[in-house]
Amino acid sequence: MSENTKPLILLTNDDGIYAPGLIPLARALERVGQVIVIAPEHNWSAAGHSKTMHKPLRVWSIELSDGTEALASNGSPSDCVALALLGIVERPPQLVVSGINLGANVGTDLTYSGTVAAAMEAVIWGISGIAVSLDSFTPNTYEAAAHFTAQLAQRVLAAGLEEPLLLNVNVPNLPEEEIKGVQITRLGRRLYRDALVKRLDPRGRPYYWIGGDPPEGIPEEGTDIGALTEGYISVTPILLDLTDYARLPLLASWELTFPLKESNKT
Repeated sequence: MSENTKPLILLTNDDGIYAPGLIPLARALERVGQVIVIAPEHNWSAAGHSKTMHKPLRVWSIELSDGTEALASNGSPSDCVALALLGIVERPPQLVVSGINLGANVGTDLTYSGTVAAAMEAVIWGISGIAVSLDSFTPNTYEAAAHFTAQLAQRVLAAGLEEPLLLNVNVPNLPEEEIKGVQITRLGRRLYRDALVKRLDPRGRPYYWIGGDPPEGIPEEGTDIGALTEGYISVTPILLDLTDYARLPLLASWELTFPLKESNKT
């Protein structure tokens, strides 16, 4: 099969073009299709689904440490996906993969995650996206996460879905032989322990860090947090529709009107 007939997979991340999880994932995905790498020039962790509108975006070619040719950009992870889909690459990708992220993205982490935002950007454009994270900031190996993501990518491409699929994958920081399996999960409940750290600069003016202890989570059965706690890979399907359907009847019962009646203007 020639390169032009293989499915094109766009690979990006939010840890930056030189992040250690990028090359192992690229190598694994090359068994599934043609891989093109476009990633930010620096770390965009916790950048969320940001879009650059106030400055020019630049893209340049680089060579990764294993000789892989890649593209770097001064934009965010979601910018990298948009650049590719708007014509930076010669043909549109059939799948976008984002990762391997350092640290799990579970529960409400998704609202902060640049890794997940890149996969979301793909879905907005009608292309399936996979975000993959490793439950460690100091992992021993990326092989389990890379191999599983390649398997999942192959299944997504083979499914030929009419509607794009958004999958959030979290892999425990364990050797492959110690991972118990795979669980299809829902989002869990994250517990944040943020704290405001106040300091003074050399001129005595205050500045602040948002610090605190690392977040924790409630390991409920059936959730992404529960799966990781038990040593399973978590795969969570995500929707971009944030509508609170259960509350629609409540709001309807309020009988909101406009223009306001005279009695409601006080």
